[in-house]
Amino acid sequence: MSKMFVSWSGGKESCLACYKAIQDGFVISHLLNFVDENGERSRSHGIRTELLRAQSDAIGIPIVQRCTTWKRYEVEFKKAISELKQVGVEGGVFGDIDLQEHRDWVERVCIEAGIKFILPLWLMKREKLLDEFTGAGFEAIIVAIKANVLGEGWLGCKVDRKFMRNLSRHKNIDLCGEAGEYHTLIIDGPIFKKRINILESAKTLRNGRWILDITSYELVEKRSEHD
Repeated sequence: MSKMFVSWSGGKESCLACYKAIQDGFVISHLLNFVDENGERSRSHGIRTELLRAQSDAIGIPIVQRCTTWKRYEVEFKKAISELKQVGVEGGVFGDIDLQEHRDWVERVCIEAGIKFILPLWLMKREKLLDEFTGAGFEAIIVAIKANVLGEGWLGCKVDRKFMRNLSRHKNIDLCGEAGEYHTLIIDGPIFKKRINILESAKTLRNGRWILDITSYELVEKRSEHD
């Protein structure tokens, strides 16, 4: 079985891709995540660094975090891959759906780095993807939205059928937020050994996005079916 890392954002697509790769028999050894130059927030979703580490703890898969600018992203990505290869990692798992430029980048970088790659969600229909995500038992909340697309009232909403119905009424918005309309944080699911309970948060406007800034949380052990 191949030892793989997951390109990890903390959101629904990277998590579902991880889950599907595990189902297909791959061994997920690491989560790979990139944060801003200050090391405070994820480069992609703006999630606090320590909250992503809490996800790693809750899942039980170690996370590798690297600071980078967007300009140096590819350079740092390849450096991280080189380090992971030294501990036996053979490839990467990516949560892209259908943006060809993203797939082209993944293929080129992985080939140049000498690793395999899989995209378990590639060309999935949006409704099917979200149905599979929620049906598997994952829980996600909205933690970032473009301020010129949706109002701050969407922050904290759970990704469920009600959310899907409400969002589908906005015809100019991708149901999975592929144009960055919204971002999510996974707080529980079938690959989680612990649940993340959010205790304190605040809504802030940053760089044109409404952010649910989670400042306090706890990890709660999940009861087994035999308890």
